[in-house]
Amino acid sequence: MEYEAVCFDLDNTLYPYGPCNEAGKRAALSAFRERGYDFDRGRFDELYARARADAKRELRGTAASHDRFVYFKRALRIHADVHDAADAFALGEAYWDGYVAEMELFDGVEATLDALRESGLAIVVVTNLTTRVQLRKLARLGVDDRVDRLVTSEEVGREKPSALPFTAALSALDVRPSEAVMVGDNVVADVEGGNAVGMETVLFTGGTGEDPTADDLAGPRRPDHRIDELATLPEVLA
Repeated sequence: MEYEAVCFDLDNTLYPYGPCNEAGKRAALSAFRERGYDFDRGRFDELYARARADAKRELRGTAASHDRFVYFKRALRIHADVHDAADAFALGEAYWDGYVAEMELFDGVEATLDALRESGLAIVVVTNLTTRVQLRKLARLGVDDRVDRLVTSEEVGREKPSALPFTAALSALDVRPSEAVMVGDNVVADVEGGNAVGMETVLFTGGTGEDPTADDLAGPRRPDHRIDELATLPEVLA
């Protein structure tokens, strides 16, 4: 292979996000009820969606925009106009405990990472969200021994598609953009972001179950390759 490193997104690239997010929400709702808040799943979803939307709008481009502790802190304020640190913390912990318990790798991840490493490539995970949560996910998935670096949006201060997460990963390995590949499921964060810094890009479509349209993949969002199974990646890059 002509490359020196492969950068992977984490969520919906190495494992499916949807089932984990649903498990986390169920666990958080149970924690709400255990702490005396009497509402159904519909009300929970309404609160969660509103708190999330507020955080995304106000904290756009930062790791905090994904922080479930922020969401639940705000949800409590919306629901009961209260500040309760213990409840907000317990809800956030419950969410992530439920989420992580549900995590399983996509088929072929371990074999793919092993094949890339055997070819002499460094493996980097370049991901949005907070460092603590992403470290926990990697530990749960059991692939951390196959990963040379983790770069999160929290530690560089900006989210993909900003150049900062990508350039931080490349700098850590002393690799030029032309010597690296970015693999991810998001045409903006991963493909547009990787293209902008001069990396080769691979769009993984096996995580979302959605088929991108021609408009989705136009201009700066056009990947060099598309795959729906990670097991095919070593052959694509050969």
